[in-house]
Amino acid sequence: MTLPRRNRMTRLHGACTALAAVLALSGCAVFSPTPIPRGSLVEADDYNQLIPGSSSRADALDLMGTPTTKGAFDDNTWIYISMTTHLVPMDYPAVIKQDVVVLKFTPSGTLQSVRALDRKDAIHVAMVSKITPTPGTKVNILQQILGNVGRYNPMQNMMGSGSAGGMMGGYNSQGPGHFGSGNSL
Repeated sequence: MTLPRRNRMTRLHGACTALAAVLALSGCAVFSPTPIPRGSLVEADDYNQLIPGSSSRADALDLMGTPTTKGAFDDNTWIYISMTTHLVPMDYPAVIKQDVVVLKFTPSGTLQSVRALDRKDAIHVAMVSKITPTPGTKVNILQQILGNVGRYNPMQNMMGSGSAGGMMGGYNSQGPGHFGSGNSL
């Protein structure tokens, strides 16, 4: 009698283990990074329709929309930047994909050139860990001591310090015109 029951328990245990494994592996997709699109939507189908020499600024606006930025010293250079990132715990967002399209126009508004760049064309800039000194930020101990001389007044909060507030509140009858700090009869 115990043999069939043990057989059923073994099968039930195996089925529960398989179900737990399937649930655990399917839950891994929950923890995968979610891609976050940033900037302009840059599609190759859009900028491939632009023909240098015959397309105009209006054509570029119709196909690609407003540029992300324009050239710093040249309004005839339009730059479209697209980036897909995902969040990394306790770090900066990681860049998955990055595309840049540079459109150059003639002064009359005709498209001169189209240049598509991606992450391979990027120039990585390293941060410098040095600190830029600024004058006047280093204070020695003597300047700290002498700088605080005359600043502390223990009676400042008790007497109202020139306004009708203070610890005593507004007007009271302890003295005329002195906010409670004058003589009383």
